[in-house]
Order: sequence, then structure tokens, then C-alpha cells
Amino acid sequence: MQTTKLNQTLFHLTLCKGIGATSRIRMLSSLIDNPYLTPYDLAHCAQLNAANTKLFMNSFSAICLEEKLSEYKNRHIKWVTILDSNYPEYLKHTYNPPALLFYQGDLNLLNRNLLAVVGSRQNSVYGTKVLSLLLPDLIRQNFVTVSGLAKGIDQEVHKQTIALGGQTIGIIGTGLDQYYPFENEKLQKEMGRNHLLLSEYPLGTKPLKQHFPIRNRIIAGVSLGTLVIEAKYRSGSLITANLALQEGREVFAIPGDITKPYYEGTNDLILNGAKCVLNANHILEELMN
Repeated sequence: MQTTKLNQTLFHLTLCKGIGATSRIRMLSSLIDNPYLTPYDLAHCAQLNAANTKLFMNSFSAICLEEKLSEYKNRHIKWVTILDSNYPEYLKHTYNPPALLFYQGDLNLLNRNLLAVVGSRQNSVYGTKVLSLLLPDLIRQNFVTVSGLAKGIDQEVHKQTIALGGQTIGIIGTGLDQYYPFENEKLQKEMGRNHLLLSEYPLGTKPLKQHFPIRNRIIAGVSLGTLVIEAKYRSGSLITANLALQEGREVFAIPGDITKPYYEGTNDLILNGAKCVLNANHILEELMN
């Protein structure tokens, strides 16, 4: 099967219900070996249960591929697959990479030095000040920040990077036509025009709770390292940091007040081997050598 045909099939599969990232990769591997597999064959190859097989096959047959391709083109939503040369190289070699990513903006940003910066959705004044201290030096060294366009630290990362004249990447857990939180609509649109937005979810996908921990593997996966600004002991930021560790990436953490819960996560990361960061040089000396 030609790559263009495979890419269109991956696009088709990404719009289907009843399957996730792992199932799509299994289906892709099977299609590379045998391009004539039927949807039922693909469901079997992906080891779908009976309920998901029915859901997948019904949605596969209901999708008009040409109409969907036109819709995405008209809405200026592009996509890149794991078969493409411009798919993010670091992400390609992680566990369970997305077979396809939808995007708006400058995909070439993925070729730059990327640093994931994450933290609490209820960030403190301290967290905001830490970003103001670190980001100018990082941006002067041409680092591109990566975060999740959530409330709190994520939002601050994107806004401060833009204000400093840097470039930033937002990786979201919804379709690119959704704004979550809604207050980020203006910021998200600006990033789609002048920076980069990525999502593995098709248009119309709502902000379901389970999407965000899954999304975090992409934030960690595209980046050289992950910096955690402030985080509770159980938080999405720590999920991102642990995913980075599993992929052999650098993890950095900002120390904080040991009497406050918002720093339990970062202090624990430092205790267990993450690099304690007091200034931007502590990051640069690890990632630029």
C-alpha cells in the first residue's frame, strides 16, 4: 500500500470510534504487511472486544472519507502521521506514540530544542515569578516551550513565552475546534496562527477527563526534558514527569515550601532524582551539552 493511501487510511481510522492509540498502531502494522485487510480483519488484528468491534465497524462504514478530507482542508486543520518524515522524531520512539497528529501552525517548531514546562492548574504567585525568572534565558537560547494549554502554569508558560518573543507549542486533549478552558480561546487561536497546536483527537472531541493524562505522553514525548514548576503529590504534572523519566528524558523541578501541598510533588521529584532548578543555567547545562 502506498504511503499516501496508508496516511488516508490512518486519517480514516483516527475518526473511528471504539479504538485508541494502541489499536491504531496495531492496525497500521497489519496494513503494512497486508494492505487488503477488511475493517473486520483490522478489528481482529487490534484485538478489539465484541462491543468495540461493532462500534468500530459501524463508525468506519459511516464515515465518508472524501467529505472529511474536504472538511479538514476547509477548516485549515492539517495532519501528520507516524509514516511521515516530519513526524516528531523523539515522539516516534516512545511507548505508544499516536499514529496521527492533527495540527495548526508551524510544524517546523518540532525540529527545535523543546522543553516541556508544566505545573499546577491553581498556580501561585511564586510559580508565575519562577517562570518570569527562567523563561527569558531559555528563550534567548532558542528553546521552544511545550505545555498543555490548561489553566494555571500551562497558560502562564504560553503567555509569557509569547510576550518574550519566543515560540510555544500547545498540546491539547480535545479536538482543535474546542477551547478548554473557554477562557483560553483567544490564546489558542493565536497559537494556531503563529506558533503550533497539536492534538491526536479529531474535530468535535470534547474535553473528557481521561484524555488529559493520555495527552501528557505527547508533551513529554516531543521534548528534550520536562520542567515541573509546582505540583501536588498526585497531579497531571507528575504524570508528565514520570512519562519523561520512562523515556529517558531529563526531568527538572523547582523546590518549594515544604509546608504547602502545592510543592509536595516537586519536592518529592527532587528527593527521587530530578534535577533541582534554581536558575535557567541548571537546565541549559543539561540540555545543551
